[in-house]
Amino acid sequence: MNSVDTKSLSSADEKPAFLDRLFKLKAHNTTVKTELVAGFTTFITMCYVVFVIPGMLSDAGMDKGALFAATCLVAGLSSIAIGLYANWPVGLAPGMGLNAFFAYAVVLGMGYSWEQAMGAVFWGGIGFMLLSLFKVREWIIDSIPKGLRVGITAGIGLFLALIGLKNAGIVVASPGTIITLGDITQFSPVMACLSLLLILGLAYRGFKAAVLLAIVVVSGIGLLAGDISFQGIYSAPPSLEPVVGKLDIMGALKPEMLGVIVAFMFVNLFDTTGTLIAVGDKAGLADQNGKMHNMNRAMITDGTASWAGALVGTPTVTSYVESASGVAAGGRTGLVAVTVGGLFLLCMFLSPLAAMVPAYATAGALIYVAVLMAGSLANIDWNDLTEAGPVLITAIMMPLSFSIANGIALGFIAYPLVKLLAGRASEVSISVWVLAALFILKFIFFGI
Repeated sequence: MNSVDTKSLSSADEKPAFLDRLFKLKAHNTTVKTELVAGFTTFITMCYVVFVIPGMLSDAGMDKGALFAATCLVAGLSSIAIGLYANWPVGLAPGMGLNAFFAYAVVLGMGYSWEQAMGAVFWGGIGFMLLSLFKVREWIIDSIPKGLRVGITAGIGLFLALIGLKNAGIVVASPGTIITLGDITQFSPVMACLSLLLILGLAYRGFKAAVLLAIVVVSGIGLLAGDISFQGIYSAPPSLEPVVGKLDIMGALKPEMLGVIVAFMFVNLFDTTGTLIAVGDKAGLADQNGKMHNMNRAMITDGTASWAGALVGTPTVTSYVESASGVAAGGRTGLVAVTVGGLFLLCMFLSPLAAMVPAYATAGALIYVAVLMAGSLANIDWNDLTEAGPVLITAIMMPLSFSIANGIALGFIAYPLVKLLAGRASEVSISVWVLAALFILKFIFFGI
């Protein structure tokens, strides 16, 4: 009896000891239990992506069931990878804004096939990984003005808002006014509004699973109203065959797709850097000089996940700011990310639930993310017209041209020219002038 007890205790001690060595739990002043709870918290706040993203990408002609499985698989493996390689408490998954750009701008807007668009994601991921691997990323981030970065973030938010409103039927096409208010007394717009109101109210109160709960509640109302039908809960994961390996790598190398590749690469660069800095600060991962521990490893993981995800069938993978919820719950190490990844992999067996979620249930989530992203505009000095003008051009032209790439291009062109005319050309870095010239040439020779 005593020998059994001793053996059991020894086995129990070895497990935490192994995890402590792997994730340096004591050095980060945390425990296995705290990390697991934090991982579950992060997962609950970001698992809505497995419902929202397949819905968006299916509009581009991709198989929804395969997309659900691919999203779960890529989010699971990439989160585990960043936890093991970089020891960061961050969840990774295909990005909301970049998925919207993929489906509604590149495929439906520009007319490229989803296979070509996925090829552009692949090359954008390769570029992002190389920038991180050779540490060019720091130079680019430092040389590109804060205003343009803010404009890109806010513009993607506005673009997401337009998509969410359109999917819900709250705004519709109009020959006379381009867009107009839809019939908001119909079931779909009412449910989308309810979804958004629930998210905003619960998030303000600090409820960490606000987005997920709103999707569940609105989907439940749709089920009771007979608008959707119950399809079960568990099943074997859908086949990945319709999407895996279908990307057109060579077709994405057409000169006219350069802007698309650059957009995937740079938007992910800014988004990931901002998220990692924000989460890393809250997790206490910065040293006395403000340098983030293993930041480059985290960036390399993100970039690798993007091009590898394209092979599986998902657009650009990015770090999720929802990871801050896990950090707030005490998470400090990669064990958080590994927990998040494991839970995403388990989600692959819940595909019937994902198939039941209607577009109006996820529309609120899109608009909520738009609110968070557009909030970055508060950091702009609106009294400085040489900053405010290009920022607004960048942000507003994304939804109005229905293209994130065009918004980025026009912002990069406007910024140095406005500074030049204002007599402040010395404030513009060489990299911005180079990018502006490339975007001008792109419009001249390849159009939009």
